[in-house]
Amino acid sequence: MNQAATSRIHARHLGLERRLTQALEGEVRFDAFTRGRYATDASIYQIIPQGVVFPKSEADIAAALTIAAEHGVPVIARGGGTSQNGQPIGDALILDMSRHFNGIRAYDPVARTVSVAPGLVLEALNAQVKKDGLFFPVEPSTASRCTIGGMAGNNSSGARSLRYGKMVDNVVAMKAMFHDGEAFALGEGAVGDNQSARARDLMTRMIALADRHRDGIEAIFPKVQRRVGGYNLDELLPARPNLSHLLVGSEGTLAITTETTLKLSALPTHRVMGVCHFPSFRAAMETTKAIVALGPVAVELVDNNVLVLGADIPLFVRTLADITRGQPNCLLLVEFAGDDLSALKHDLRRLDQCMADHGFPDAVVEVVEPARQKPVWEVREACLNIMMSMKGDGKPVSFIEDCAVPLDHLADYTDAVTALFARHGTRGTWYAHASVGCLHVRPILNMKDEAGVRAMRGIAEEACELVRRFKGSFSGEHGDGISRSEFVEPMFGGALTRAFEAVKDGFDPGNRLNPGKVVRPYRMDDRGLMRFAPGYATPVPAETALDWSDWGGLGGAVEMCNNNGACRKMSGGTMCPSYRATQDETHVTRGRANSLRLAISGQLGPDAFTSPEMKQTLDLCVSCKGCKRDCPTGVDMARMKIEFLSHYHAKHGLPLKERLIAWLPRYAPWAAKLSALMNLRDRVPLLAKLSERWLGFSTRRSLPVWRKPWAQGGQAATPGNVVGDGRDIVLFGDTFNRYYERENLEAAERVLAAGGYRLHRVEPRDGGRPLCCGRTFLSAGLVDEARKEARRTLDTLAPYVARGARIVGLEPSCLLTFRDEFSAILPRAEVAPVAAAAFLLEEVLAADLKAGSTHLLFRDQGARVAHLHGHCHQKAFAAMGAVEATLRAIPGLDVRPIETSCCGMSGAFGYGAETMDVSLAMAELSLLPAVRKAGRAELIVADGTSCRHQIHDGTGREALHVVRVLDMALAHDAPAPEDMAPDDPARDDRAGS
Repeated sequence: MNQAATSRIHARHLGLERRLTQALEGEVRFDAFTRGRYATDASIYQIIPQGVVFPKSEADIAAALTIAAEHGVPVIARGGGTSQNGQPIGDALILDMSRHFNGIRAYDPVARTVSVAPGLVLEALNAQVKKDGLFFPVEPSTASRCTIGGMAGNNSSGARSLRYGKMVDNVVAMKAMFHDGEAFALGEGAVGDNQSARARDLMTRMIALADRHRDGIEAIFPKVQRRVGGYNLDELLPARPNLSHLLVGSEGTLAITTETTLKLSALPTHRVMGVCHFPSFRAAMETTKAIVALGPVAVELVDNNVLVLGADIPLFVRTLADITRGQPNCLLLVEFAGDDLSALKHDLRRLDQCMADHGFPDAVVEVVEPARQKPVWEVREACLNIMMSMKGDGKPVSFIEDCAVPLDHLADYTDAVTALFARHGTRGTWYAHASVGCLHVRPILNMKDEAGVRAMRGIAEEACELVRRFKGSFSGEHGDGISRSEFVEPMFGGALTRAFEAVKDGFDPGNRLNPGKVVRPYRMDDRGLMRFAPGYATPVPAETALDWSDWGGLGGAVEMCNNNGACRKMSGGTMCPSYRATQDETHVTRGRANSLRLAISGQLGPDAFTSPEMKQTLDLCVSCKGCKRDCPTGVDMARMKIEFLSHYHAKHGLPLKERLIAWLPRYAPWAAKLSALMNLRDRVPLLAKLSERWLGFSTRRSLPVWRKPWAQGGQAATPGNVVGDGRDIVLFGDTFNRYYERENLEAAERVLAAGGYRLHRVEPRDGGRPLCCGRTFLSAGLVDEARKEARRTLDTLAPYVARGARIVGLEPSCLLTFRDEFSAILPRAEVAPVAAAAFLLEEVLAADLKAGSTHLLFRDQGARVAHLHGHCHQKAFAAMGAVEATLRAIPGLDVRPIETSCCGMSGAFGYGAETMDVSLAMAELSLLPAVRKAGRAELIVADGTSCRHQIHDGTGREALHVVRVLDMALAHDAPAPEDMAPDDPARDDRAGS
């Protein structure tokens, strides 16, 4: 493109952006990073939009449509951006409905209807109506982040469609706008009832169009429940149609929805599940019809790929172990629901008999308890993302994913598709809705390679013919988008395709709304529309600070994000706390990964990787590692941020505040000696103000109190003192507990001694300052300095580990560095023995108490309540089970975990003046309200130094490390329960003693 053309485009962008900014209440963004973040969905495609707006009202939407039309720019409405076929992307103005346009407009629990704005997330809706015993029963696996508008656009279904149908079966009415901003409404009733003359005329023509094609519709439209291709002309054939159903499944190509009225259903009182084990995939497919005949709500497939890959994902290991017996090839999850639990248990017995009748006796694992069912459904809902966790360039690709065929043909169809994959030199992954013949299947292809794209085209064309032969639907759930719109005509024929084009032209004659979808489509194999376009490469940075070899380089690690949007969930798990606070795509794992991918591949311009814009994108990442555990594809943004900061600070320098934090372990011994002076900051208001102005530490946040450091007990040990019988412990004193809260380490010594462990006081081999994990250096991207600390620590501890000692720590962020980042900055073979021997104190105690190799005598606490907040890194490494088990070893202690994401402190993050508000917003999501509700005599328990600080500053309550609770409950010297003061246990010498 020549310079003159580029200048004209830039001027058009500026004019459009200026007009929108002046006219809209909502935010308008046209910067390259934002446009890049909205260029993708969960498909293989990428199209950079013209700009993005965040409407707050219907007036905003109307203004955006009008102004975009004046500038000749199409418009695309977007919800959660989780579509798998490229629906919400294009060279257009994107309307992100999810941030502001997301409320409930009207709710009638008696009539069981609710009217909502299109940006409302399904899970949020169901949380609101659950209190009345209701729910919206169309539940896709993306329920935690998909929006009602997106679901209506795609005509979504879900696992329970066997009973509740698709979106079109549950929509009562819709309000929308034409391409020029004129409002109209469609629903049940006569055409003449519509207040819009334009809508009356249009729908009269649409009904006549459908009637003219009645014979073709009745003959050609697939006779399967899961048919979502083309437009719903069949919904206009009844004598009294619901006119809004024409908009359902239209993918935003006909109008912009502003409100949808939904039909709610009664929540069943009980659900039970039978997990059916099969020795082969075909056996499962052949048995599905017989199982469906039993009347279940859902029958969902979990294939062998999921079982194998899921066994290596920490989030799912325990659940898979719970529901599988032996080594099945695949599973069918069969759910029955109703109000009579005994009847449902009888259904499980019928299921067991059915399996036996088909040659599979004792092949059903019953899951009756709701607490066990929830994680099983989480595995099923994550099937796609589990399979996308495959490392390397070959990935399961979505383009024939949700073809649906009658159950009579399901086994033959799946066999034929498997053979088709083999002919193209690949294999596929299968999962999902066996109950309705809509199995999600993805062949494994390398979309960076021309051969992979050619194979995709060949597989798509042959699969389309298979679906037609088996009388199925080429698009059964996820819509047409870019992947499938080309196949509308082969599936429906020329006459009906021309009818679909007439629908489009009637609503949107200028092709202004989401062009290229459903009719007059893009080519599905146009590499210019793909995320990995010709010439795609990730050469930046040329050298990395961390070891990314497991992913084939940093680029491979970043590309693990498939844009599924699991990080956008607003409850449950940890990920992603900054998004939960801001609801801004910039500050979610997916948004950061997209920005990194575009930057290192050169698509955001030269030096984008180390630009201030990239820094701003990562600024609110609190390195909680929630994505390391919660992201089904294992995107580790905390590690990526370390890599980025190492390059950014190398180029731009390290600010004084970050320098002070990073070098804390080095100067801590001297600062502790000057504690009286160091602690003046929070006693002299002027000093606090100066520290905010000069260093960036917020005056609203107290700083940790320097104290006399921990004096480790016992004689200096040597490796020869290690007996190697499992009782040898090296207590690792992290910088924070050593200099700020030494009573935690002192309590740990007493608890470990009471448990019969031998404590070894290990001196650094160089005789200098205490050992350090290097965490503070990593947080600033100073990888070389962190490597020095890790090397020093590793060399000192390795001889003890070699003789059988275990390394035990208290601070999760420090101790777990041994098991995580050490292997990224030092040779893995050297790190492995120490990493395997490094444990949080609760992990050691929980394991040894369970094994009976240690015993601790505690006083009964008389039903005292302990509210437990988990550190993010404990959650990321699945350590919370050990924490709870250890606390529950104390008789009479009522342990109540608090369902929280990150506390918001994250080391130094919560101290910054510029991040203070976000830090508190994270804490206020769940942690601080829960603490405030706790009784004054109840304990607040948190292992993280930062977590305890946030709780103190936000509520005035003092939280205890678990080891303090254990220490005070020890029978031989514990105080009576009423003397276990939850407040002020460790702040006894704020003067700096």
